Amino acid sequence: MSSFTAERPGPGPHRARRALLAATVTATLVALPATAGAADSLAHHRGPHRPDSTELPLGAADLPETRTTEVLQPGVTLTRIVRGEVDPDHSWTVEVSIPGGATSPDPDAPPTVLKDLASAQETTAALVAAGFAARAEEVVTAPVADYAGGTLGWRVRVGSFADQAAATAERDRLRAAGFTGSVFYTGWDWEDDDRGPWRIDVITVDPRRFRGEIDATLGPDIEQRETTSALADLAGATAGVNGGYFVLDPRAGAPGDPAGVTVVDGELLSEPVDGRPALVLREDARHTDVARFSWEGEVRAGRTTLALDGINRVPGLIRNCGGTDDDLPTSDPRHDVTCTDDAELVLFTPEFAGTTPAGDGVEVVLDRRDTVVEVRQSRGGTVPRGGTTLQATGDLADDLRQVARRGARLDVRTALTDERGRTVRTQDHTSVVNGGPELVRRGRLHVTPASDGMVHADNPSFYYGWAHKRNPRTFAGTDAQGRLVLVTADGRSTESLGLSIPEAGQVAVGLGLREALNLDGGGSTTMVVDGAVINDPSDAAGERPVGDAILVLPDRRRH
Repeated sequence: MSSFTAERPGPGPHRARRALLAATVTATLVALPATAGAADSLAHHRGPHRPDSTELPLGAADLPETRTTEVLQPGVTLTRIVRGEVDPDHSWTVEVSIPGGATSPDPDAPPTVLKDLASAQETTAALVAAGFAARAEEVVTAPVADYAGGTLGWRVRVGSFADQAAATAERDRLRAAGFTGSVFYTGWDWEDDDRGPWRIDVITVDPRRFRGEIDATLGPDIEQRETTSALADLAGATAGVNGGYFVLDPRAGAPGDPAGVTVVDGELLSEPVDGRPALVLREDARHTDVARFSWEGEVRAGRTTLALDGINRVPGLIRNCGGTDDDLPTSDPRHDVTCTDDAELVLFTPEFAGTTPAGDGVEVVLDRRDTVVEVRQSRGGTVPRGGTTLQATGDLADDLRQVARRGARLDVRTALTDERGRTVRTQDHTSVVNGGPELVRRGRLHVTPASDGMVHADNPSFYYGWAHKRNPRTFAGTDAQGRLVLVTADGRSTESLGLSIPEAGQVAVGLGLREALNLDGGGSTTMVVDGAVINDPSDAAGERPVGDAILVLPDRRRH
């Protein structure tokens, strides 16, 4: 490979605890730097709230807000922000899956939480006839930078309950009557005048005083998932948050494989979802950036050139799509969708796993000089230290066999390209973490779910559940002082409501970020400090194993 090659440094020893360094300041409305300038497109959706220079633009203007700041190491602070209070107007309810019916545009469509008005009314009438207190509600979402918003559809809900147990009992009664539904807390809806509460944790790294390292890590290999706390412990990190999107279901690829661009210490280890944003990190925390990437990859053998489809992923499965023109159903980004291609050429590096994916096709083994040392007539095997392998499926298997004779040299090239199609040269101490949508650009709200594949035209329920509703979120960016800022917001509880995607953008602006993007969230949202998980991950099983993490490492010279 001729681009993005560098050896990873091994993890150093765990540093001493920061007992003598820590200093805690607790106050009401201790200020993080803030900037004005949220996009006018969301002004009406925020209601009467107009944030001052310190408070977050969440909920009603009169909410209490406290901030507790702690120094983790020179140049690194942790701030916990608690805003609002339990809102007595919130309750538990049951959200019903609406089947296709006589009035549905597509009577054979599977049940979903949002439908057209007629279908919602039909389901509501059936529920009322069966003795349930059902109602149909219109769902209206706000416009953002690249999506007009408006009415997403209609939902059907049953009852209003003081506690989760009562709502669960009603859900069970619904199921016994032949309906399907899920228990839901109304505070997780996005309403402007909600009173909260919200709990948000912010790590700020000031490169002017920071002497440690910023690291993006995949752990021992790409294929395996590890918890954020395990990745932090392995590296001896002071702090860290979960990183980008990754494959979770084996039917979508190799669990743990990044579902988007990944660069570690200058080496491209996973190709971009075409055009989606990513977080660019430098080891010294300087020049953090949000950039949109595409990529180019090819294998040359004499006068023959074969285009690469991917790097370090199962051939034929393209998680989040955004691949080549022959991928199905689309080559555009499509979040949480796995596109397919029955003929692909994929490059594997030693970082992938102990063995490459097994299956039909051909696999060519290359040494560190890109010389063919083995041709495997089916896929699956080890990657030599310092070398690579190429897997081809479908029609491309024969194409690769024709050029990959033992002893032949294949010129394998990969490169990231920017929005203008220019080659991006990363250096050894640069990492890139995938994400999306973009949240802030040049200090102003700039939320881009349509460009980044979160708006599914044929399935408004996806945007409703993923972006419109409040969920746990992780996002990151850089502020006007050039500081790296890593943020988690707890959600899916009554103690912290979470954020919609537009709200995440509003919070990023309120924290003073000049550039910001969303990272993986939901059950993945995790923040670790000094070896302990300090937020409240939302999965019932606790902390979720993830694909990668962003870590803040100590100054090794001090130990």
